[in-house]
Amino acid sequence: MWQNGLGMSTSLILGFLWVIASAITAFLPMRRQMVPGLGLLLAAPVLLWFIAQDYGIWVFLVTLLAALSMFRNPLIYFARRAMGLPVSLPKDLQPAPKPVAEENGK
Repeated sequence: MWQNGLGMSTSLILGFLWVIASAITAFLPMRRQMVPGLGLLLAAPVLLWFIAQDYGIWVFLVTLLAALSMFRNPLIYFARRAMGLPVSLPKDLQPAPKPVAEENGK
């Protein structure tokens, strides 16, 4: 376990920063969450592996469950798409309906 001058491992500090970044991302409007959320989702496995190397399997399992809980909806969406099942976007991400053109005679 590599420690810095504060007595905390680098993986633990990175884990805390990841949690802070995901909390900040959660405050963003839904349309603005996509890019940072995807970045956090892609960084999670590397960070979890790093934490597992320093703290062992039990801490890894706890952090894995926490990450799966935070990203359950995007993971369900991607799993359904991968299996070819129908998926729907949240209302905030669906395109706005086009207004119906009025007919000239009415």
